[in-house]
Amino acid sequence: MNVYTVGTFDLLHVGHLALLEYCKTLGNVMVGVASDKVVNSYKPNVPVIPLDQRKEMLEALSCVDQVQPYYELEYVEACKDLNVDIFVIGEDWGDKPHNLAVETYLKAEGKKIIQVHYNPRTSSTQIKQNVIAQSHRDHYVEQTIL
Repeated sequence: MNVYTVGTFDLLHVGHLALLEYCKTLGNVMVGVASDKVVNSYKPNVPVIPLDQRKEMLEALSCVDQVQPYYELEYVEACKDLNVDIFVIGEDWGDKPHNLAVETYLKAEGKKIIQVHYNPRTSSTQIKQNVIAQSHRDHYVEQTIL
């Protein structure tokens, strides 16, 4: 089974690892990693880690079989090109046109979409907030470790 998931994967952390290791239990893991341009189209800031380094870190993980950057906020072509059987999405997926387009395509092709809950242990946003807080030394955002 070809399993596809997408994301920014900035500041790689245990939440990312949990997602990717789960994907590996389903089959051959192919990761779409968002370019800075794509990220900036829906978030106020570009990633801290450059795309080529995010790609290299993902490729080094034993649970990842293939990494493919994407430069447009569109998933149907990658799903076709990679012959995706399962698309794993996060809890914040939403109903934007690019999301609905790939859902429609996958359902029409008889493919599966699996929505997962994020690992509550950490997030890239929490890490960035901690770095900022530490630079001010008076504030620190505590991370929950389960």
